[in-house]
Amino acid sequence: MTNTIQNHISLKTYNTFGIEVFCQDFINIVDESQLPILFKERKFSSKFFVLGSGSNVLFTRDYDGLIVRMGNKGITHFIDGNFIYITAKAGEIWNDFVWYCVEHGFGGVENLALIPGTVGASPIQNIGAYGTELMDVFYSCRAFDTIVGKFTTFHNRDCIFTYRDSIFKSKYKGRFIITSVTYKLHLHHSINTSYGAINTELQKRGISSPTIKDIAEVVSYIRVEKLPDPSTIGNAGSFFKNPIIPTKVFDELQKMYPDIIFYTVDENHVKLAAGWLIEACGWKGKIDGNVAIWKNQALVITNLGNASGSDIYITSSRIMNDVYKKFGIMLEREVNIL
Repeated sequence: MTNTIQNHISLKTYNTFGIEVFCQDFINIVDESQLPILFKERKFSSKFFVLGSGSNVLFTRDYDGLIVRMGNKGITHFIDGNFIYITAKAGEIWNDFVWYCVEHGFGGVENLALIPGTVGASPIQNIGAYGTELMDVFYSCRAFDTIVGKFTTFHNRDCIFTYRDSIFKSKYKGRFIITSVTYKLHLHHSINTSYGAINTELQKRGISSPTIKDIAEVVSYIRVEKLPDPSTIGNAGSFFKNPIIPTKVFDELQKMYPDIIFYTVDENHVKLAAGWLIEACGWKGKIDGNVAIWKNQALVITNLGNASGSDIYITSSRIMNDVYKKFGIMLEREVNIL
């Protein structure tokens, strides 16, 4: 283990869009003990950014600061009564963690299979898919405070989770570096097939009583069918959040667009499918210079090979403008823009 900081490092292989940018300084964290040393050296008193797998970031220019890449690994668990507590280091690939749970027969995260990213990023984004959100299984996380130089523990209630959001994206944005996450799963887990696409694929496979492995495999299959592989086509998965709007506003929209796809959040709010809105504006499969909207999922913006981060940002702005003109709804980007 070393705390050697490298200079002028290409980040092309560290972001799934495959954008060629350089950072001023770079360090790979393989053990959390490196962080207090960086604090004592005052490395956090100037500009820095914490990077996991680079699957939720768009670099629009060279980064004139320190990139702190979380590369620490390890997963452990113990059972207490009816619950399983699983702790994973921040640098673990999220999908590897999901399959660790599946292979041990621990249910609760199988609907989140194949979501790109690392364990450390999961609570920041409150990742979710197919009827399950991170907040449903999150117990706590250990994080380093870059302002006071100490480790602290955040429990579920401390994180103020909402849709694709947490205290780490708002009040404490850029302050804490998550080093490990503990999840709380139930030994007697109930399978969640609330999303129609899962049931449809299970029926195709002749599966009437699915296991957690069946669900993980089906969810992975659906994601592969819909989303391009970042190793071959640069992308960051879903680029936009699904907008949540007041029910009264939705009722008026539905009168004009009866086929609009929506999900009820509560009696006063409805969540719209951003992909449907974008597709309705004619963007699905559209090519915009070196940028393209994925042919199978309008939520995904792809790099055709030579796009810059600015190119992708400009295309996303055009999409947002078109959706706003047509529906009066301003989409919000899900990826971090740097």
